[in-house]
Amino acid sequence: MRVSTIDVGTNTVRLLVADVVGRETWKVVDARQTVTRLGEGLAAAGALGEAPMTRTLAVLSDYVARAERLAATRVRLVATSAVREATNGSVFVAAVERATGRRVEVVSGEEEARLMLRGVRSGLRGLAGTIVTFDVGGGSTEYILAENERIGAAVSIRLGVIPLAERFPFADGVDWNRYAVLLAEVRARLERELPQKIRSARVAHLVGTAGTVTTLAALDLGLVEYESQRVQGHRLSRATIERLLGRLGGLSVAARAALPCVEPGRADLIIPGIAIVTATLDALGLATLVVSDWGLREGILADALEGRHEPPPDAAP
Repeated sequence: MRVSTIDVGTNTVRLLVADVVGRETWKVVDARQTVTRLGEGLAAAGALGEAPMTRTLAVLSDYVARAERLAATRVRLVATSAVREATNGSVFVAAVERATGRRVEVVSGEEEARLMLRGVRSGLRGLAGTIVTFDVGGGSTEYILAENERIGAAVSIRLGVIPLAERFPFADGVDWNRYAVLLAEVRARLERELPQKIRSARVAHLVGTAGTVTTLAALDLGLVEYESQRVQGHRLSRATIERLLGRLGGLSVAARAALPCVEPGRADLIIPGIAIVTATLDALGLATLVVSDWGLREGILADALEGRHEPPPDAAP
């Protein structure tokens, strides 16, 4: 059976098409992602803008058509923080369903965290002990504490790279005094909103997923083209992250965008993303994290294969 999942994120739309091999395994047929910045301006306006919705709808239409051309028998679309928080999220969902003929599931922050963990654990099977996994997103950051498959705590914090980048643009290189303000703000948010159960846990592994950490891994590895197999499981130390921050911070947004493996639309987001990563390390008292190339889109697929949720009917109402 060939299935497809599409993760409709605040910043990035991700497609996965895979052939099911077993109850918990699959073979990737196609995997791609596009930065559409659906949540652009959302923090200020409270609603999705027309231009971001148009950009994202075009990519979703293309991804659904691609999955159909590849003969996927199921196509599951899951939308996260931007759609669930926007006052016109339902309008966007209706537009997607009209254009693609496919249902869109808008998941809660807690469900997003659970699915993210499921995807990470599917790709990093060798990590034992207590794990904190975090996903730095465009509109929110999810944290989940787990030991093996047992979830101890989970939270979705409305702390995302898009609104931070809009307030701290650093277009011509980083003003380090302003960056200190940004970092202090992120640390204060985690101090207030990260559950004490997560902050005080004796963590064996901190796992980061999504574009900030995978881009940092690719830069650290010196990749000319992105290679998911090499990024998967790569370890980033605090010292390495600080070195990369210094390198990226000395560049304009245009120069950052010209670097290998910095995908279009991420060049201005990487700096606030690094602030969230380093503040997370500080909050947990850790010096290293493990990078996961797998995340929500793989978790959606793994979840369906495990039978926890039957995929919804493909046709939109």
